[in-house]
Amino acid sequence: MDNRNRTTESTNHRGTKPPSRRGKRLLGVSVPLWSILLWSGCNSAPPLPPYKPVADTKLLMQAVVDPSADELWDSVRTIVDREGTHEIRPKSNEEWTAARNHAVALAESGNLLMMVPRAKDGGEWMKRSRELIDQAERAIKAADAKNADELFTVGGDIYEACSNCHQKYLETIVNANK
Repeated sequence: MDNRNRTTESTNHRGTKPPSRRGKRLLGVSVPLWSILLWSGCNSAPPLPPYKPVADTKLLMQAVVDPSADELWDSVRTIVDREGTHEIRPKSNEEWTAARNHAVALAESGNLLMMVPRAKDGGEWMKRSRELIDQAERAIKAADAKNADELFTVGGDIYEACSNCHQKYLETIVNANK
């Protein structure tokens, strides 16, 4: 066998040179270092969004929640008077869109109620806010489906969600700015 044509460098199964001792040392240091950097980056909380709540709970109720709920309830109702029974239902696309938009405002108000400084606590308050979101989301779906009977039913469920919250928190909210 002629050793003159053989190289002294070995290759691995891929045909590349294995790392040198120096390369192994760098690899041994850099892999853990990169792992630590990546791990620490994954576990750090993202910065809080720059929210700026403008309305307190009372004003949010007066300006958004109450008017939106009233308009939603007024969009599907039954009136009984001396002249008979009158069924009020959205008829045009614009009326259905208006009902849906009021439901969207209610759902998103539930999210706004969960934000500091409006959130009164992390338990019951959050549960009641979520109840408003869930019922309003059902109203959105009913309006999108142009289902007046479902919209009427969920209107009652929204009223119940509001009443559940008011039973515990209404006095606190009403007296907040006194």
